[in-house]
Amino acid sequence: MSHGPHEGDGAPPGIDELLERVRAGYVRLGPQEAWAAAAEGALLVDIRYAELRERDGLIPGALVIERNELEWRLDPRGSHRVPEAVDHDLRVVVICNEGYASSLAADSLHRLGLRRATDLAGGFQAWRAAGLPVQL
Repeated sequence: MSHGPHEGDGAPPGIDELLERVRAGYVRLGPQEAWAAAAEGALLVDIRYAELRERDGLIPGALVIERNELEWRLDPRGSHRVPEAVDHDLRVVVICNEGYASSLAADSLHRLGLRRATDLAGGFQAWRAAGLPVQL
């Protein structure tokens, strides 16, 4: 692994290093794996903003929660949680547009105790490219 110019000098990590660190903490899913996980009861959570959902469509059955509300809606102890947020064992697959913001979101869910949270590598675009269902 190559070391960035600031690694080890006490500087905060850059975004690429941060993504690498958080992704090392869990197993990301590809589109087919996310599809199978949903069939087994995992909650697919689409965090894309409205413009992207309107432009590209939705994944049937996915729960739409915009990124700025994610932790509030999925914390099983939160007063603003969605009905699906029943306990910390909930399996969540976070989906953004291309698989970057979803990694940071999954890490945030881990910090709330949702240890089975993961994200879709490549995001919605990978889902669509794999020919999986999209509702326009």
